[in-house]
Amino acid sequence: MRRSLLLAAAALLATPGTAGGDGLPVGNVDVGPEGVVGASDSARIVALPAGAGSTLVARIETGSGRVKRSKWLREPLTIPGVALDGTADGLSGNERTMVVIRPREHGDFPLRRTRFLVLDARTLRVKRRITLRGDFSFDALSPDGRRMFVVNYVDRRDPRAYLVRSFDLDAGRLERGAIVDAREPDEDMRGYPVTRATTEDGRWAYTLYDGGGDEPFIHALDTAQRRAFCIDLPMVADVVDPHTMRLDLRDGLRVVDEQRKVRAIVDTTEMHADWPPRTGLFSDITLSPAAASEV
Repeated sequence: MRRSLLLAAAALLATPGTAGGDGLPVGNVDVGPEGVVGASDSARIVALPAGAGSTLVARIETGSGRVKRSKWLREPLTIPGVALDGTADGLSGNERTMVVIRPREHGDFPLRRTRFLVLDARTLRVKRRITLRGDFSFDALSPDGRRMFVVNYVDRRDPRAYLVRSFDLDAGRLERGAIVDAREPDEDMRGYPVTRATTEDGRWAYTLYDGGGDEPFIHALDTAQRRAFCIDLPMVADVVDPHTMRLDLRDGLRVVDEQRKVRAIVDTTEMHADWPPRTGLFSDITLSPAAASEV
């Protein structure tokens, strides 16, 4: 039985993934075959369609490529995508908890119910099955894996309007209230997630949003303290297509464009963005090719 699972996993990994969506209401990005890797870089967890609406979740050793664990699940599931650039998530900072999500079918929006499974990231044992009434996508996990953050789409006609909610995985329930920036508690949350950068310990999840027609912003989510900050980016609003920008966390938080020019420098203590040193229109700061390849 073990050998047949390994052979099946190898065959599926050799096959390009089909576009099945990743929980986001737009983009139809399928990150299941690429999977997610923790900060230790010891293993990659993937979710692969296995026929008849089932899924094979596998834990693959990054060095050797060997399948260390695998589990068949009798429903369609995938690794959550958290941004339109294909950034995957779902793994807690301590690498002990993994969340997979039931993908949308044909880009359905809004969903009447959203389905998640919580797995032990080491054994792939199912720890909890969650069904939420309404349309949600996965956002992040706390470093200890005890709290899941979700994006709740609150306008049936507009997938750009959302709230961030938290789910207590121990208690098995949504926690009261939305998570908002206390500096601007009444500000509407609106936009598409472009890209994501997460600190190595998994505490801070920085998501660049295109602003939904207004100026882009970074949503900074503190997954350990259940708080958030919205960081406006007026310096890039009229210069760069926000969908070409990426976030760089190697030397503080910076917003870079497709030419690797730094367009904004973010103070993650004050949660404020500023212009980088400039001569004329473009920034003097450019990431090296080696550094940029990691962004």
